[in-house]
Amino acid sequence: MSNHELAEKRIIDMPDGSVFTTSDFADITADNNLRQIFSRLEGEGKIRRILPGIYDKPAFSEILQENSAPDINAVAETIARKNNWTIAPDGNTALNLLGLSTQVPAKWEYLSSGDSKSYQIDNRSINFIHRADRELNGMSRKTMLIIQAIKALGPKHVSKDIIEQLAGKTSVAEKEKLLAEAKPTTNWIYEVIKKICEV
Repeated sequence: MSNHELAEKRIIDMPDGSVFTTSDFADITADNNLRQIFSRLEGEGKIRRILPGIYDKPAFSEILQENSAPDINAVAETIARKNNWTIAPDGNTALNLLGLSTQVPAKWEYLSSGDSKSYQIDNRSINFIHRADRELNGMSRKTMLIIQAIKALGPKHVSKDIIEQLAGKTSVAEKEKLLAEAKPTTNWIYEVIKKICEV
């Protein structure tokens, strides 16, 4: 099987909407060859180039009868993976990902162990805001997501309903991690976390 066929098979096996980078295919061939392979697959309409070195396998919308827009959170996670950054969704982005806000943000914001950087994708932007490693390391993705969502709401807006919603979205194993990993956070946030874990 040729390198082109191997890369195409891996992409075919991915769920629709998957986002990936050339480095995810490094085991198949060198980066220069991958760019040529991806260019060919893009020309065949099998993948879509979103940013330099970042592609997706477009998901088709039956309602719109066209390819859906790229999954912005998946793009952000792929950029972070490509650059070896640790990231955490911030503010409205965290609220949206947890289903606490139905408003789809035009600006998707993430705290990042890497450089502060912005990327434009159609009419949406991804903003990475640099934070010290100690603020991001040692926490699972779910713990970081919940902490940032609580912080975005503020102490006056964390209602009983919000606590129950967050508890319902967090498994027993995740609650155990949440209690252990969130200890260094602000006192009021940790008190909310304890309530979530009691539900």
